[in-house]
Amino acid sequence: MQYINYETVDENIAVLTFNRPEAANALSLDLLTELENSIQQIRASEKIRCVIITGNGEKAFCAGADLKERRTMSDTEVVSAVQKIGSVCDSIEKIDVPVIAAINGVAFGGGLELALACDLRIAANHVKLGLTETSLAIIPGAGGTQRLPRLIGIGQAKLLIYTAKTVSAEDALALGLIERSVAATFLRDEAISIARKITKNGPIAVKQAKKAINQGINLPLDKAIQLEHESYLKVIPTKDRKEGLQAFQEKRKPDYRGN
Repeated sequence: MQYINYETVDENIAVLTFNRPEAANALSLDLLTELENSIQQIRASEKIRCVIITGNGEKAFCAGADLKERRTMSDTEVVSAVQKIGSVCDSIEKIDVPVIAAINGVAFGGGLELALACDLRIAANHVKLGLTETSLAIIPGAGGTQRLPRLIGIGQAKLLIYTAKTVSAEDALALGLIERSVAATFLRDEAISIARKITKNGPIAVKQAKKAINQGINLPLDKAIQLEHESYLKVIPTKDRKEGLQAFQEKRKPDYRGN
């Protein structure tokens, strides 16, 4: 069975869909391996300018680790499995184009950690989200204790993690955990709409903006501003920059080629 469906929209938007609905799209080792392969495929493509990650159906985006599989593992195997989830999250975060999590259903534990590794999170308005690991006597081990406080603040992150509380899409939006909430029937269209707004812009510029934001956030301000300047210098010699100026002068849409 194929656990990750890979498709493209407009040739430059990659859509990865978790396809394990019978297990709430839980992160089995096989699913994670397929996800790793899809990420490598995206990195190898010169056409992809934005990625959308979502789940099959409306029940679950990803319910986290596969607990049935986890029960059969030794302690050493559990540690290895958690590290694999963390490695995949890191790989998602390091994709050099923007990544949108289109959260179609519940996102718990490792599923939410995976969404936290994305650049943007859009959720259907019926979903529940949470880092629920402490209710299982463990902690978020795939980046959740680090990415969540950076996104919503230390106090709110501690409240969610310590209590294993789940929140509605409405509350998640208020916390800044997600950037947008829409009706389930519009989720895919909304994600693609945002992706299209991203992909019409200069692809080198978008990549450099992502690099400056992600790497600069953990630096002192003076170092971060220097990083921004270095990223800006990367766009100056590009043909796309000249195309943008020419298109503005000619009052037409620019044709950016990524060079």
